[in-house]
Amino acid sequence: MSGFGEYLQLISQNVLLYGGVFVLVLSLLVFVHEWGHYIVARMCGVRVKTFSIGFGKELFGINDSHGTRWKVSLIPLGGYVQMFGDVDPASAGHEDAVKDESGEVLREYTAEERSVAFFAKPVWQRSLIVLAGPAINFIFAIIVLGALYGFVGKPVTAPIAAAVEVGSAAYEAGLLPHDEIVEINGKKITSFNQIRRATMLSLKGPMSLVVLRDGERIALEAQPRREVVEDRFGFKHEKGYLGIMAPSSAFRLQAISEVDGRATNGNADMIRGFFLASTGKDVEVLLTMGSDDSRVLVNIQDEVTKSWDDESNDLYNIFQLSSRSDEEIVRLSFFGSATHAVSETYKITADSLRALGQIVVGTRSATELGGIIRIGAIAGDMAERGFIALITFTALLSINLGLINLFPIPMLDGGHLAFYAAEAVRGKPVSERIQENAFKVGFVMLIGLMLFANINDLVQLFL
Repeated sequence: MSGFGEYLQLISQNVLLYGGVFVLVLSLLVFVHEWGHYIVARMCGVRVKTFSIGFGKELFGINDSHGTRWKVSLIPLGGYVQMFGDVDPASAGHEDAVKDESGEVLREYTAEERSVAFFAKPVWQRSLIVLAGPAINFIFAIIVLGALYGFVGKPVTAPIAAAVEVGSAAYEAGLLPHDEIVEINGKKITSFNQIRRATMLSLKGPMSLVVLRDGERIALEAQPRREVVEDRFGFKHEKGYLGIMAPSSAFRLQAISEVDGRATNGNADMIRGFFLASTGKDVEVLLTMGSDDSRVLVNIQDEVTKSWDDESNDLYNIFQLSSRSDEEIVRLSFFGSATHAVSETYKITADSLRALGQIVVGTRSATELGGIIRIGAIAGDMAERGFIALITFTALLSINLGLINLFPIPMLDGGHLAFYAAEAVRGKPVSERIQENAFKVGFVMLIGLMLFANINDLVQLFL
């Protein structure tokens, strides 16, 4: 079935899961973002006219005692906070007078009204109000990840190369089965997930590795190979491929066609015999899984040979690559949770910027930019994988929402901050005409980017 067909089938079978999770997560993050603008605006004495989740026609809403209209609108793909005195939610201009519905001036603002107008506040306060939206997305991600690490735990898989694909970058670099990778490009490595992330972004240039082998630190250099991978929906992305397997990897004995060049015909008893005679040695095996064959260098450990003979054991006829196969859930202290959450937020931000930079310079294809279709698919997938995956995805999306809004593009928060920086340097605001024209250009840029991203999704689903 094509990616598009599978996507439609999954949507039809899981409308509430895929659609509901996507809308729920996005609406939550939009609320958090806009609440950041709102609360700092209130702290600065600005009156907020409207707080909307979604765009378009209002579905329902209420007015609070401060004169703010809190509402939910028809199109749940964003939201906005409109300040008193602004002509529109984008703060593309302001009004100095009260007007009727036709736009005719009724009267000038009173001194009291000007005191609560956004445009009348000093540039540093306006900057804080605008910055608060993206900032609280990062803070929210830190809180979410910190709570996850503290109350549930942080999933950690040992950074072990449990097996090495013959002919791969890892094989050519000299990695051996059960090498523990402790450093990549000078940075300490404590989990296999860190290896994955570092490798995925290594599309150009070698990686410097330090591995621990029999208690000795060994420096190696590997050049990950570029590989295009496709998920079950048909969405593609390019990544660096090192050629090692995680310690949690395992496969059925019957999938082994050869052991050190000796044919096995998938005979489990014969394979067990070959393996038991080679315990503690590096052995090259040929894996046949469907239409895919791959040669892998493995090293049989005593601990993993004790379960495959017992028919009552779940691991009967299963070859575990490493005795350290279990993913450990590490519960952290309050301070440890906060520290790891801040560190993870920083790493995700840095990785996102690095991937975006690769697209800008042409190292990575721009077709990897995805729109709401791809985000919805990922959200549904994460919900199916469980609570931890969904919470981690929510934090990731919050970080990216905050990061994107900081880009200096008119219409985004970063564009406003760029104008305020110019105002602080010049001692006076940039003219409203220039700002209005810039916002028009920014609007066209954003619409174009959204169309490009969503067309990417549709093309990859159909083709």
